[in-house]
Amino acid sequence: MALPVSSVAIAPSTQELVLGRYRPMRPLGSGGSGSVWLALDERTGLDVALKIIPREGKAAARAEREALAARRLRHDRCVRAYDVGHDASHVYIAYEYVPGRTVREALRTGALTDADAVEVAAQVLDALAHAHRAGIVHRDVKPSNVLLEDRDEIAVRLLDFGLAQFDGADTLTAVGDVPGTLAYIAPERLAGADATPESDVWSVGVLLWEALAERHPFWGMPLQEVARAIQAGAPPLVSERKHLPRRLTAAVDGALETDPGARPRASDLATQLRTSLRTSPARDTRAPRQKPAPSFDAPAYIVTRRVAPIALAVVAAALGATLLPFWPPALVVAIALGAGLATWLDPRLGLTVALAAPILPLGNYAESAALLYAALALAWLALFWRDARWGLLFVSGPLLAGAGLLALVPLAVQLASGAVRRAAQAGLAVLAALFVAGVTGERLPIVNRPAEALGIGPLDPVTDTALTVWDALSAYPAALGAVALAAVAAAILPWVRRRSPYGVAAIGVGLTAAGIAAGAGVASAFVLVLVWTIAAAVAAGLRRRS
Repeated sequence: MALPVSSVAIAPSTQELVLGRYRPMRPLGSGGSGSVWLALDERTGLDVALKIIPREGKAAARAEREALAARRLRHDRCVRAYDVGHDASHVYIAYEYVPGRTVREALRTGALTDADAVEVAAQVLDALAHAHRAGIVHRDVKPSNVLLEDRDEIAVRLLDFGLAQFDGADTLTAVGDVPGTLAYIAPERLAGADATPESDVWSVGVLLWEALAERHPFWGMPLQEVARAIQAGAPPLVSERKHLPRRLTAAVDGALETDPGARPRASDLATQLRTSLRTSPARDTRAPRQKPAPSFDAPAYIVTRRVAPIALAVVAAALGATLLPFWPPALVVAIALGAGLATWLDPRLGLTVALAAPILPLGNYAESAALLYAALALAWLALFWRDARWGLLFVSGPLLAGAGLLALVPLAVQLASGAVRRAAQAGLAVLAALFVAGVTGERLPIVNRPAEALGIGPLDPVTDTALTVWDALSAYPAALGAVALAAVAAAILPWVRRRSPYGVAAIGVGLTAAGIAAGAGVASAFVLVLVWTIAAAVAAGLRRRS
């Protein structure tokens, strides 16, 4: 069981047992109502997900509601509750521990095929049908409240019944309040009506529309217009995905009927979805779109999702701690390993540690340089706070530059979510390659000449240091052009892949030519051509299957 990390987790002592049996081990995440810790049940020896909720205000009432729901729900697609208890300050709910990630995380990385997304929605509907029969309406179905288990086959668990409504009555919500997450709230609830099982069906319809269309049906507009857009209804799914089976688009559109009476029951919609991808009418015979994502337990997935961020943190921290002389070797090793361990515990903590590694070495060189870097690091941390796992992809710049492969940077940063983050990663990757080469005394990539000394003094003010750095970059217009080119290419790669089977090939040709013009050797040119050719072939194959 996991929650999206949105606040600092309540930190229980790991030396004391909770409720006399649970020993907290490490935080799994936190949300608006409390935190979740991986804990050891010392009576049974089992790992549990221990949810900790303060006994104050609405949080306590939500905890009681969630505990009541946990006692009623007995379904494989709902996380099982083992124990409920409280002390003077907190309520504790011990759930079974299910390793996995949320559907929100899977959507960000494109890790669901169409068939996977349909099965996820159907299993959520199975859980909701069980809850509805027990007189429970969830009221907050959304991708971050659905857990994907780490298994070869699709298996989900529906989380967080803290806002649930029981037996048609709501004793917690004040008049005028609409509990839930706006993007997934049904139109009748925004109009003031009570939540019903059909309201949960609407939320699943939004989730599935979002997964299949790769965008949310109601976002991308000013917040004050979102409610009006929801009440007007979602665009037909076929307008986004023309070649999906008719039965599938009809099922999703039915779940998103603005009239709740026209929506199917959860169990009926689950059946419709599971039969929608079977081949029958002509348009249904097209294979569902495949996204380049392996199964959750595949070695490639484990390396990409779990090991790669740790490796990035270790490399970034090591580079930051060694570029300027300051730390003794033993501390460099400790900083690098600490960044990796922090990333394993929490990607945000790992990103913070890795970005902090160069601050003291820079301060030893010039206080203004350290302050300028710290401001940039804080801005970077803010930009990647919601995508911290891939916040250090820019380290690929110095690594690739050493082999003459800087033209591969736009490919290397594609795991970052969103065009802005991809562009920022690619641009910084090229800048980092220039900086590392300049500090180590090597020839600058792209311009292929030694760097000139910056001439920053220990007592220079921050503004003078910033102007000095900018003047140094401006002296190499080709390098600034490379920064811009890499950023643009990284941002638009997914877009050109969807628009043309030759889009990735065109970008690859352009960047390979630029790399050769910038002095890539024969071996490097061969690798550039090979990698971009493979990327273009994969992109064209994926587009043909979509």
